[in-house]
Amino acid sequence: MIIQSLLDTDLYKFTMQQCVLHQFPAAEVAYRFKCRTPGIDLRPFLAELQAEIDSLCSLYFREEELAYLAGLRFMKSDFIEFLSLFHLKRKYVTVEASDDFPCGIDIRVEGPWLHTILFEIPILAIVNEVYFRNRYPDLSDDEGLARLDAKIDLILNEPDNEDLRISDYGTRRRFSRDWQDRVVGVLKNRLGDHLAGTSNVALARKYGLIPLGTMAHEYLQACQALGPRLRDSQVYGFEMWAKEYRGDLGIALSDVYGSEPFFRDFDMFFCKLFDGARHDSGDPFLWGERMIEHWRKNKCDPRSKTLIFSDGLSVPRVIDLYRRFHGRVRLGFGIGTNLMNDKGPTPLNVVIKMVRANGQPVAKISDAPEKGMCEDESYLRYLRQVFGIPEPLDAPNRAK
Repeated sequence: MIIQSLLDTDLYKFTMQQCVLHQFPAAEVAYRFKCRTPGIDLRPFLAELQAEIDSLCSLYFREEELAYLAGLRFMKSDFIEFLSLFHLKRKYVTVEASDDFPCGIDIRVEGPWLHTILFEIPILAIVNEVYFRNRYPDLSDDEGLARLDAKIDLILNEPDNEDLRISDYGTRRRFSRDWQDRVVGVLKNRLGDHLAGTSNVALARKYGLIPLGTMAHEYLQACQALGPRLRDSQVYGFEMWAKEYRGDLGIALSDVYGSEPFFRDFDMFFCKLFDGARHDSGDPFLWGERMIEHWRKNKCDPRSKTLIFSDGLSVPRVIDLYRRFHGRVRLGFGIGTNLMNDKGPTPLNVVIKMVRANGQPVAKISDAPEKGMCEDESYLRYLRQVFGIPEPLDAPNRAK
């Protein structure tokens, strides 16, 4: 059984789920799986995937797990009580072979947002582990540990590294549950204070680390259907987040509509209200410079704000970003695949993205076009028109 605890997921799933409970309890959504890695056939593993998802849906939160969540300052008592009755329902997930997708399988999650939001991370972790344990059953840890030690050495040997801290963001694309556990243990032992925390709640609890995370793309995507007007959906999403958390968990995600609409919508009110912003696509150096200048224009001291970088980071890229921005702004670096799936074999680039909310198409338009996702080309064109986002040159190939 790959997933053995419902805490084996990213913190932002719980922070978003709590917001959904209080602000959008009746919302209905649909998610779709996508494998971006070419040449991957997942059909031979279909039965294993089905069995692992069946096992996932047998889990409930244990009392000690609920007590841990209740101890987080931003978790509310009624949400903890809701989780005490919660489990993932198998009827909301469909997994089947399909020739319509290059990887050979179609995974869909459809149902109430409140009851489906926790599926994404464990299903992606299951897909990864089933694939890698079948393809590389006897792979030694030696190469992975050597690569990990080299990364840690880069951080420890970096001059003026007092404020250089990384975090684990790797649950969804990890090689395996046991490998992520081992890597986090090594990171804690060797990095000490240079490890800021982990997004994985189960591992944060096990190792006494800070669980990290706020909002994900799906939250702002859903607001396209749940808000009063499409053009105001990003503003609406930030406002509802502030209504739920009253200034806590104040890191805004900046790339659901691309940079330009974000900077237009993230006005002086949000600049002062939110503690920082997270980068997840496009040029991180350009984005960081623009965020610093944006805060200055909106009468905020950038040194009091935080830039979180989380787009396909490696340790050398982290160090380059640290050297550019250290001392000018607070910094955070979330490393995912490069920490948790760097044992030799090529990692899978798999995602599960929201594609509908309340029966309406929703979309993500990224500064990196390959990271966008939408199932309705006409809606995607309309969304671009509403937000003033130019069409990419290969738009017909980017929508799905």
